[in-house]
Amino acid sequence: MTPLTADLAETVSADELAALQLERLQWTLRHAYENVPLYRKKFAEAGVHPDDCRELGDLAKFPFTTKADLRESYPFGMFAVPQDQIRRLHASSGTTGKPTVVGYTEDDIDTWATVMARSIHAAGGRPGHKVHVAYGYGLFTGGLGAHYGAEKLGCTVIPASGGMTARQVQLITDFKPEVIMITPSYLLTLLDEFERQGVDPRASSLKVGIFGAEPWTEQMRSEIEERFALDAVDIYGLSEVMGPGVAQECVETKDGLHIWEDHFFPEVIDPFTEQVLPEGERGELLFTSLTKQALPIIRYRTRDLTRLLPGTARPAFRRMEKVTGRSDDLIILRGVNVFPTQIEEVVLRTEGLSPHFQLVRSTRGRLDHLTVRVEARAGTTAEARTAAAAVVTAGVKDGVGVSVSVEVVDPDTLERSLGKMRRVLDERS
Repeated sequence: MTPLTADLAETVSADELAALQLERLQWTLRHAYENVPLYRKKFAEAGVHPDDCRELGDLAKFPFTTKADLRESYPFGMFAVPQDQIRRLHASSGTTGKPTVVGYTEDDIDTWATVMARSIHAAGGRPGHKVHVAYGYGLFTGGLGAHYGAEKLGCTVIPASGGMTARQVQLITDFKPEVIMITPSYLLTLLDEFERQGVDPRASSLKVGIFGAEPWTEQMRSEIEERFALDAVDIYGLSEVMGPGVAQECVETKDGLHIWEDHFFPEVIDPFTEQVLPEGERGELLFTSLTKQALPIIRYRTRDLTRLLPGTARPAFRRMEKVTGRSDDLIILRGVNVFPTQIEEVVLRTEGLSPHFQLVRSTRGRLDHLTVRVEARAGTTAEARTAAAAVVTAGVKDGVGVSVSVEVVDPDTLERSLGKMRRVLDERS
């Protein structure tokens, strides 16, 4: 394959990028077909062959890959290289079934570090900066993905991982990092801890926050930037495609995430008709890897809802609009579509409430019911909690169009995992 120059993201033209994409796409399709039995079977069932890809638009002829495919191939059935070429394994938690396992060759790890270094630089990180990594380490891809990328950029890494929140505040205060990489919900927990310790978060050394692993809204960006006096930018990735570093928001524009299309080819489809949508229309995001050796992935259905837009800060690379929902997070409540981020907007503008909330689905009589369970801010009185619950109830009714119950609970009582908030609980019988 054509080698990648270090500054390609800032220098390549659209025509050069398209030629590189086609070359790499043709290689990927053949690599997957020749080395992964599942892909040979899926291609045959769809009546396609790698030779049928003569232009980028031909990718639409090829079948989708789903999370179920990876689970059914557990653990190593989708690997396209011999086991002795695998240098690392990562895996999902497997809380809803068998975990999805992903593997990396030495070149894959270097590619991942390269796109992560590019992402951190686009976010405002620079060689010599200290980077506080509060993503979870281990089988989760966040921690090590951020770690290797920051080192490749020439930064000093503080591998804090998740948890031990009071200690995290101490490390930030003492080590004075310029950059933090963290989930947005855990950053809000850190903010609360700063204030509990009597430390002004706006006076901290942090200048850039790179937030990923869960959807977050512009309202949350505003709250974080106001309370921490830093630039809050979004990063996107998923382990099946690579890990963090698939796309990155640029600090100078903050207008959506530029997809590193020399490594990951995006499509957006209508999740119901499964037809490819034109640029600018919102639907479900798909990715095809272009350079992965160990686990090539073809038209992977991410379930994330977004749209593709022209590039701005990196003109040759298309942007994806900030993901604010997933097709599998969609709650249909008495005929109305509800996404957690719609509730978040109401919660964030309500005095006395923290941004930490969960949606609990239950059944009342024959109908589904939704309860918004949200943490109060420290020091909020019982009367203020009651008033805040009424504000959220009215705000959801007016803004989303459904009736919900609201429970305001004590701070630090809702479940968190790897720094992420579990947004939807289903308690229906």
